[in-house]
Amino acid sequence: MVGPTRRGVLSGLAALAAAGAAGAPVRSGHAAPPIRVGILHSLTGTMAISESTLKDVLLMLIDRRNQAGGLLGRRIEPVVVDPASSWPRYAQLAEHLLGVEGCDVLFGCYASASRKIVQPVLERHGALLFYPAPYEGQEQSPDVVYLGATPQQQAVPAVEYLLSADGGGVRRFYLLGSDDIHPRTVNTILAGYLDWRKLPREDFVVRYVPFGATDWAPVVNDIRAFARGGKTAVINTVSGDANLHFYRELVRQEVHASDIPVVAFAVGEQELASVDVTPLVGHLTAATYFMSLETPENEAFVRDWQAWIGDDLRVVSAAMADLAAGFALWTKAVEMAGSPSPEVVKITLRSVSTRSLGGDVVALDGATNHVRKPVMIGEIQATGQMMPVWLSDGPVDPVPWSRWWRRGTRILFDGALP
Repeated sequence: MVGPTRRGVLSGLAALAAAGAAGAPVRSGHAAPPIRVGILHSLTGTMAISESTLKDVLLMLIDRRNQAGGLLGRRIEPVVVDPASSWPRYAQLAEHLLGVEGCDVLFGCYASASRKIVQPVLERHGALLFYPAPYEGQEQSPDVVYLGATPQQQAVPAVEYLLSADGGGVRRFYLLGSDDIHPRTVNTILAGYLDWRKLPREDFVVRYVPFGATDWAPVVNDIRAFARGGKTAVINTVSGDANLHFYRELVRQEVHASDIPVVAFAVGEQELASVDVTPLVGHLTAATYFMSLETPENEAFVRDWQAWIGDDLRVVSAAMADLAAGFALWTKAVEMAGSPSPEVVKITLRSVSTRSLGGDVVALDGATNHVRKPVMIGEIQATGQMMPVWLSDGPVDPVPWSRWWRRGTRILFDGALP
C-alpha cells in the first residue's frame, strides 16, 4: 500500500483546519480568542505530592510561551482544576474542561486509574491528553500521548540491573505496590520476567497496600522476614504520599540500602523533597530523567524553573521533564497544523520532535503514541538528588505490549487474568 504524500497530508490538514475555523464566529477588529489548555492534576489528597508541581510547571511553560508571543498569534490560557485524588472526579472535571470550558487539549492524570477513567471522556470529545507518568503499558490510544516510561523502559531494566553483579546479585524480590492498575500490571509483568530468568517462585512475593496507607510496620516486618532467605530487593510501585510513611518506617526499623535495597518507580526528587533523606542514601530509583544531569538543556531549565517559582531549592522531577517535552511537542504540532484542533494535531504530532532535558531527541511513535526514552538507575544522595549508577545505551523503545505479561498471569493467577 502506498502511503499518503506530504502534499496530500498537508492538503488534508489545511482542509481540517479550515473546517474547524469555519464554525468559529468572526471577530473583526478583535483579538483572536485564546487557546485553552486544561490542567487536570490533583492539588490535594494523596496524589498531590506527585501532581501539584506538575500544575506549576505547566503554568510556567504557558507563561514563557505567552511572553514569547503565544501560539498562532493567540494567547494560551490555562484552565486549572483539582480532581482531589478522586478517580470519578477526574472524569467529571475532564468533561467540564472539554464540554464547558472548551479546552483544546488536556495535560494531566498520574495514577493509571485516573487515566483509565478519563479515556471514555476523551473518546466522546475526540480530545487529546498528554499523560506524563510512568505507567504499566498494555494500552495504546489515539487520544493519549504517553510521555512516561513503560515497564520496558523502567521496571524490566531495573530488575536486570539488580540481578547483575553491578546491582548486587539480588536473588529474591519483594514486589510491593499500591492496589491500583499500574502496580498490579507491572508486578505481573515482572513475575513473568523473573520466571523466564528461572527464579524460583518462592523467591518473589507480591503485596499490595491501599492508597494513602500510613501503617507500614507490618509490611516492613514482612520484608525483613522475607530477606532472611537470601539477598533481597524491594520493587516499589507505591503511589502518592504513602511513600513518605513507607520510607519513614524503613528508617525506623533501620532497613539500610546495603542490606535490602529499595528501587522505586514513582519516587524521585519531588517526592523526597519533604523528608530527611540521610538515612535513605543508597536506595534506588529507576527513571528516565534525574535533576543532576549535566546537559545545557537541563541546566537552563532548572535555572528557569527555580527563577519562575521563586525558590532555588525547588526540584525538577522526571514527570516535569516529560511534561516539558510534551508541551514542546504539542506547540510544534499546533504550529504545523495551523490550528489547535485535536483532530489535526493528532496527525501533525507524528512529524515533530524536540529535545529532552537530557539532550535526547523526543519524537512520538505514530503507531503507539509512546516515545523512546533513555533509562537510568540512580542512588539517593544526602542532597536529595539522584546519582546515576547505570545508564542505558541510548534511548530504549517503549514496547507498550509486554511479552512477559501473559506469562506473569500464569505464574500469579494460574492462567486467569488479574
